[in-house]
Amino acid sequence: MAAWLVLAVGDDRTHGGNDGYDDEPSRHYSWDSTVPNHATIAVGDVIALWDKKSLLGVSVIEGIDVGSAVKDTYTCPACGKSSFKARKTKKPAYLCWDCKAQFDTPDAHRKPVTTYRSRHDAGWVDMAGLLTGAELRALCDAPKSQLSLRPFSWEKMRAKILATGMATTVDIADATQQVIAGGHRTATVRARVGQAAFRKRLLDEQGQLCAFTGPAPAAALEAAHLYSYAANGQHHGGGGLLLRRDVHRLFDLGLIAVHPKHATLDVGEQLTDFPEYAILHGKPVLTQLRKEHRAWLAVHWDMHRTAHHTQIPAQANSPGLDGSRHAG
Repeated sequence: MAAWLVLAVGDDRTHGGNDGYDDEPSRHYSWDSTVPNHATIAVGDVIALWDKKSLLGVSVIEGIDVGSAVKDTYTCPACGKSSFKARKTKKPAYLCWDCKAQFDTPDAHRKPVTTYRSRHDAGWVDMAGLLTGAELRALCDAPKSQLSLRPFSWEKMRAKILATGMATTVDIADATQQVIAGGHRTATVRARVGQAAFRKRLLDEQGQLCAFTGPAPAAALEAAHLYSYAANGQHHGGGGLLLRRDVHRLFDLGLIAVHPKHATLDVGEQLTDFPEYAILHGKPVLTQLRKEHRAWLAVHWDMHRTAHHTQIPAQANSPGLDGSRHAG
């Protein structure tokens, strides 16, 4: 599995050569064709984001949006390179690291570039501060690299994360990669035309209720498709439920499923250490299911449970979580 350590530090990601990038670490990351390795990173790769000081989180790339733009770049007026930085107190305002020239105004250039933006929110796991910058650099193929996109060993990082003993999980990243590799996340690469209307219809029908966890404000609810939207590009009336955003992600990954006969929740063993989700195991779906709902849920169940059943093991069925576990 290819893996990338990528630098995401907001406004601090600017430097002498450009105006920076618009990143939201838990959802998307942007770069362009001026960045080394720009065309090598791919859908299905692990992406670990850091801020130079420590790890921010880990996910898997679901899709990459490719576009074009005209980019403003800046160079040293003396040597023509972009290796310079603004000085906080000294004048002139800039110092070139290469030729040591000092200047107040860099030369400006405009050039066409190919733009890239990853989408990786489905599998995102927040791991802020879990590993230090030094630990992350040591895991890279080239530990002394200064690149924004650096290849690294996922197996080594995975072991390092597990060794911390912190209550976090790397299994979500593994599960996301497997699902993407299996072709079940194709819906993420298409614009969901009519999604807003579909969500409004579900709110009108089901009210402000997460089907798995209970009442929730409308702003926290998403319209979850129970089928592959990408297969036909249509929003089926009986093919959606309202789910809280975090629960929606876990459902898409198959970490939470619904037993099609009993209409009860089956929580994957990867979520055992998270009581908020573990307690849902065996609970009934709170929305009245129609025949169409059950048919789509059966497809989801077959995809994520029949071939490799991953429900919470018996030892997790303590009275403190839920006394009414079912075997599925």
